[in-house]
Amino acid sequence: MKKIGFVPFCLIPILLSAAIHAQTIYPIDRATMVTGGKFDFKVEFKGVVSPSNVDIKINGKDYQQVLGNAGEFIGREKEVDASAVWVRDARIQQPGSYTVTVSANGEKAEVAWEIYPTLKERQAKNVILFIGDGLSVAHRTGARILSKGVTEGKANGRLAMDDLKYMGTIGTSSTDSIAADSANTMSAYMTGHKSAVNALGVYVSRAKNSLEHPKQETLAELIRRNTKMSVGVVSDAEIEDATPAAVVAHTRRRADKPEIVEMFYKVQPEVILGGGSAYFLPKSTPGSKRTDETDYIAKFKQAGYALVTDATELNANGRKSDKLLGLFHTGNMNDVLDRRFLENSSTKKFPNQPDLTEMTQTALEVLSKNKEGFFLVVESALIDKASHPLDWERALYNTIMLDQSVAITRKFAEKHPDTLIIVTGDHTHGLSIVGTIDDSKPGTDMREKVGVYQAAGYPDYKDMNHDGYPDNVNVSKRLAVFFTVFPDYYETFRPKLDGLFVPAIKNEKDQYVANQVYKDVPGAVLREGNLPRSADTGVHAVDEMIVQGSGPGAEQIQGYMENSDLFKIMVRALALGHQR
Repeated sequence: MKKIGFVPFCLIPILLSAAIHAQTIYPIDRATMVTGGKFDFKVEFKGVVSPSNVDIKINGKDYQQVLGNAGEFIGREKEVDASAVWVRDARIQQPGSYTVTVSANGEKAEVAWEIYPTLKERQAKNVILFIGDGLSVAHRTGARILSKGVTEGKANGRLAMDDLKYMGTIGTSSTDSIAADSANTMSAYMTGHKSAVNALGVYVSRAKNSLEHPKQETLAELIRRNTKMSVGVVSDAEIEDATPAAVVAHTRRRADKPEIVEMFYKVQPEVILGGGSAYFLPKSTPGSKRTDETDYIAKFKQAGYALVTDATELNANGRKSDKLLGLFHTGNMNDVLDRRFLENSSTKKFPNQPDLTEMTQTALEVLSKNKEGFFLVVESALIDKASHPLDWERALYNTIMLDQSVAITRKFAEKHPDTLIIVTGDHTHGLSIVGTIDDSKPGTDMREKVGVYQAAGYPDYKDMNHDGYPDNVNVSKRLAVFFTVFPDYYETFRPKLDGLFVPAIKNEKDQYVANQVYKDVPGAVLREGNLPRSADTGVHAVDEMIVQGSGPGAEQIQGYMENSDLFKIMVRALALGHQR
């Protein structure tokens, strides 16, 4: 490998044959970046080239001078018979429009970047970002109906998120697909860069190794580098799952969960609460999912973290700590419907898991000890985990839990008005509320019990103890909610009281077919799927997503935005883009 020094020679593409048509440049065209934010610059050639035939300019200047670091020319990349140029940890200090040109053999590639500044003085001391994973409009509507009720056409109450002052919509598409997943969408929030499906904190290049792609600095890393603020990550999924992982991770493969634990350790957020302990435990420990003997629980303890493993420990000891690691399940935590309302075996293995509200409250108490402020991500992951298997009741209960966590932070913000709160999702799901299902209607055909328009009336959920949840999910007149994309499955028109719905299972042809367990439920109807037979659950929708916010900087939330724009709002509020 050869270092390219600061010389006025022309750097890039090719001396090779005319078969080399173009180069690939990262960051990509129309990338937006904060002044001083770090990123990896890479140019990929389609064949082997000579550095003497490579010319790279940024706004007509030598690219290395603009990016602040020397370039590295690689004659042949690993497993690829082609050359590349890298600049690691590049950054641009001056705001403005930048045009990157790469030429070789008379051919050119070109991308344009926009580098934006932020204020010199912070607007917000604290930033709290709530992610309802998969949060669609129907989730919000359904949660409001179940939690507050509706009378004579008007909601009987409002969700906490309803009263956040500013609102916009967010587009979620990825660099490689109109349809996105949680990895690239949350990654866009955390880096300000778009990326590809399954990718976290990187542009997806041609590298075979998932950890060798051009990196994009995350908001947590930017905070660590430029401030003394604290960072917190809370989720009821595995803490290594895509959304919480995006706060710290750089990988093309969101399934690199052992490596993501190491990335958490490198950044060391002051608060880490969620599931996923299996990836912290050494290989020899029963239940571990690591492939090595590294004990990350021990490493975090040595780094000064207090460890809590259930709700009792969290509430008794969590807030006393300055650095807190809470791991409450080897995998994803259990749905609030199962934990708090149904007597089934779902939570038997981990019967004392905390609620998202308890984790949020504890995180606020720990992080707010820092006079320099904090950045906190809270994910209600199980909205998505229940929506995939078409289990809307669990998804709506999880949405209520998200909203109650938002209510806690709004109370915090009343005493700390320098707090920016943002609530959104990472993508949507295709589901709609169309009316009600009334068991009192005659006959056994459940389709005939579905009421639409004036025949729908109102469901009869009650909240007599005023905890914000219906006292009974299995009422006789309940919401009629249907997913728009699905595999073959049996629609039972009823909540699944024994555990999370499993709509489809594999047959002998390795195809997913309707789960026969539900075939004999009275009134069950076979719905022939509209997804490929390789799909076992519903999938994400491309619909735009609502984002709301309040507090200093929230006024930037308006109209249509790309998900990468949310990063800009947060770094602006924290003044993370001025020269230091």
